[in-house]
Amino acid sequence: MNLSLQGRVVIVTGGFGVLGNALSRLLLERGARVAALDLNPAPTAIPGHSDFLSLGEVNLTDPASAESAMHQVADAFGHIDAIVNVAGGFAWEAFEDGALDTWDRMYQMNVRTAVVSTRAALPHILKASNGRVVNVSALAALKAGCGVAAYAASKAGVSRFTESLAEELKSRDVTVNAVMPSIIDTPGNRAEMPDQDFSSWVTPEALSAVIAFLLTAEGQVITGACLPVSGRV
Repeated sequence: MNLSLQGRVVIVTGGFGVLGNALSRLLLERGARVAALDLNPAPTAIPGHSDFLSLGEVNLTDPASAESAMHQVADAFGHIDAIVNVAGGFAWEAFEDGALDTWDRMYQMNVRTAVVSTRAALPHILKASNGRVVNVSALAALKAGCGVAAYAASKAGVSRFTESLAEELKSRDVTVNAVMPSIIDTPGNRAEMPDQDFSSWVTPEALSAVIAFLLTAEGQVITGACLPVSGRV
């Protein structure tokens, strides 16, 4: 199986977080040129990789900010082949005494970032060969537990966006898919749930490998899929 991404230009939104960082490193190892976009200030570039571009202070809910970032990537690397929408957020609160603002915040962080980023990248991706869009939904979009109504609803929105856009673009050489992780094994999640069995969670590296496969030539036959990546949860 050929998992090379040699010469492919991939944008990773939310690129400075745990998953975004792990994914960027894997894509670079497989030959891709990677642009990591994030709302936070840009860290130093990954040592030893001239094919890595980090763009900080990019507001991915704002079309003008997202479009400016995409143009910077295209100017730096010549074109854009794919985007992976990692940017997002999580909130836990009971519905009864929870804030309505939480629903707006989850929509902004999870749905709007994916929609705005994809819309800004799409004119570039449509010019490429074998374009790719990969979104990060969540297993909670299929079955929500207590306290995650707003989060699960927003991730369900990501899944439905994925399916609809896949239908729209399936005749235009662009695949659109989503991964649906359960709990990602990050320092933040370990701190929030210290009594859980971390070995049953999905590591950022394992999830990155699934995403990377969807970006390869072999992934061309998959579009409109929302793939559960549940580990042993």
